[in-house]
Amino acid sequence: MIDLGGQVALVTGAGQNAGRAIALELARHNCGGVAVNDFVAERAEAVAAEIRATGVPAVAVPFDVSDLEAVRAAVAKATAELGPITVLVNNAGMAGPGGSLRPTLNFWEEDPEAWPRYLGTNLYGVLNCCHAIIPAMVEAKKGRIVTIVSDSGRTGEPKLAVYAAAKAGANGFVRSIAKEVGRHGITCNAVSLSSLMPDMPQEQLEEFEKSDHAKKQLSNYIVRRYGRSQDVATLVTYLCSNAASWITGQTYPLNGGYVTA
Repeated sequence: MIDLGGQVALVTGAGQNAGRAIALELARHNCGGVAVNDFVAERAEAVAAEIRATGVPAVAVPFDVSDLEAVRAAVAKATAELGPITVLVNNAGMAGPGGSLRPTLNFWEEDPEAWPRYLGTNLYGVLNCCHAIIPAMVEAKKGRIVTIVSDSGRTGEPKLAVYAAAKAGANGFVRSIAKEVGRHGITCNAVSLSSLMPDMPQEQLEEFEKSDHAKKQLSNYIVRRYGRSQDVATLVTYLCSNAASWITGQTYPLNGGYVTA
C-alpha cells in the first residue's frame, strides 16, 4: 500500500533524529534514490551510507537551506546522480545550523539579530527548496511535497514568537502552493509536531523522563509520551506515497493530543 513508485526524494535536515528516520523509511518503501541533506556534511554522508547499504541509491548533499544558490547547486548534483527529484520533505528546522531551541526571553527582550536564524531555516528554507525543485515536478507531472511545521505555529507558544511565526508562514505557504501545483499532479501537505523525544543516550533519557520538567510537560499530552522519530517517518512516508494521491493542502497534527482543535 505504501509505495513511492521509484521516485527520487530529497529530505532536508536528514542527518539525525526525525529527518534520518524519514530518509530511511522512504528508502524502505520503493524510493528510487534519496538525497540526504544536513548542514553537517559528516552526518549527511553517514545517513546516505546507511541507505546505500540497503541497496537504495543515496547521495549526501550538505547545504544550508537558507542559501538559495547552495540549494540549487545541491539539487543539480542530486539530479545528476539520482535523477529528477519528485519527492521533497522540508524537515530542516529548529533554530538553524548550530542553534538550539531553548526559549528563555520574551519577544521584546530578544536581540533582533537572532530572528533570521528562525526565519531563514523554517520559512525561507522551505521557499528555497520548493522554488528549486517544483519545476522538475511540473515537468514530470507528478510530485509530493511534505513540510514539517510545528504546533507552536498553529496555537502559539510563549517565548517562541519568531519561531512560531516562521512555522505559521510555512504552513500558509503549504496551503497556497498546493493550489498552484495541484493541476500538475503534485500534492503539498504539512505535518505539525509537538515535542519529540530528546536526542540523548538511553541512560540519560531515562533520567530525563523521570524529571519534574518532563512530567510537567507530558501532563499536557493525551498520550503521555514524547513523539518518536518513527512516528514522524511513518506519516511522512504515507503522504509521499501513491496511497495519498488525493490528499493535498492539509496539515496533519502529530502531537499525542497536545492540541485537539
